[in-house]
Amino acid sequence: MPSASTEAPTTVGAVATVSASAPKTVSAPKAASDSRMAPGGPGYRRMSLALFLAGVATFALLYSTQALLPLISGDFGSTASGASWTVAAATGALALFVLPMSALSERFGRRTVMTGSLAVAVTVGLLVPFAPSLGALVVLRAVQGAALAGVPASATAYLAEEVRPKALITAIGLFVAGNSVGGMSGRVVTGWVAQEWGWRVALGVLGVIAVGCAVAFRLLLPAPRHFAAGSLRPRVLVRTVKGHLSDPLLCRLYVIGALFMTVFGAVYTVIGYRLADAPFSLPQGVIGSIFLVYLVGTVSASTAGKLVGRLGRRGALYLAGGTTTAGLFVSLSDSLVLVLLGLVLITAGFFAGHAVASSSVSHTAKRGRAQASALYQSAYYVGSSAGSTLGAVAFHAGGWAGTVSLGLLAVAGVVAVTVAGSRAARVAARRGPVVVH
Repeated sequence: MPSASTEAPTTVGAVATVSASAPKTVSAPKAASDSRMAPGGPGYRRMSLALFLAGVATFALLYSTQALLPLISGDFGSTASGASWTVAAATGALALFVLPMSALSERFGRRTVMTGSLAVAVTVGLLVPFAPSLGALVVLRAVQGAALAGVPASATAYLAEEVRPKALITAIGLFVAGNSVGGMSGRVVTGWVAQEWGWRVALGVLGVIAVGCAVAFRLLLPAPRHFAAGSLRPRVLVRTVKGHLSDPLLCRLYVIGALFMTVFGAVYTVIGYRLADAPFSLPQGVIGSIFLVYLVGTVSASTAGKLVGRLGRRGALYLAGGTTTAGLFVSLSDSLVLVLLGLVLITAGFFAGHAVASSSVSHTAKRGRAQASALYQSAYYVGSSAGSTLGAVAFHAGGWAGTVSLGLLAVAGVVAVTVAGSRAARVAARRGPVVVH
């Protein structure tokens, strides 16, 4: 399997020269001696289910108010832009705190930080329905987003340390699949419950569901066996971050994650407006149900490992980009069936690309994996913010075609970055491995 998705394989560590008296070959350690988890092995199913549930809780809470914005603004007498801060505060705080939280996980352990993060987030989730004002709601959502920041980077670092390399993409794909289920439920479930009983009851129901997911996560997740505590000293953290940002491969992966999320954020921010307008004129309840398409992402993310096994990481990224592009073009139709098909393709391409890119970060980073994953998550949420903002601007300027044009530009960026990595891989292959005496 290629060692990276957009870059040449790198030789890490010293490679000793072989003398005439030395053995001609050195046997690689047998898989049986590797105590890390693998499919079918002890603890793997428990671990997969635990992180799947962590992903469900995280993204259900993170986007819980998005489908409820009209009701929230009506209740507090606020504008739509004011109510939208209940979403922006959570995602913005997550992007801001993901790096510091990853540093805590390097010192205190992945499972400890994820458990603490979910405990705080679900506790706040039970308080959110009782917010007396919009300002209080925004503050609670910001605290919730900051707490949730401890889950994504810690989860991928945990997997990189506890799962065998050949099973890593599949394991991370299952975590991303949990993200898609959570993102869907955070919008669909709350939308339908709020239609009957109001937004406060809807958020309360979601909070109870998140509590159940958090408790099950803690009970199921196996204790880490390969974690080595790092330092919390700021100088060490800065040096680690600089090292990651000076790695061309990691930077390419960060850009790929941001660009994929730009497409996804733009499409799902604007699609509701398009479906509410002619020729579709769909009611709000039906529009909210389009997030069921996220289930396609659950499948594509969880099968990303098999895709990489057949095509390699770069091949999988090309396929993900091509699928997203096809979906964007199909969605230009005025047929509702074709629009939905376009959303299916866009969603499948995005989640597959995200699973491959995020797992490649964990595969590539040999030290400071939590920080490497945190930087990816920061780039990912920057892409989400940019996609939401620019997608709306493009829609108002040129309709749905404008949003599609933005998406195509972002996918072209993914392809360009991947091509650059392929070229770098060929150059490095011609040079051969570096030998250090």
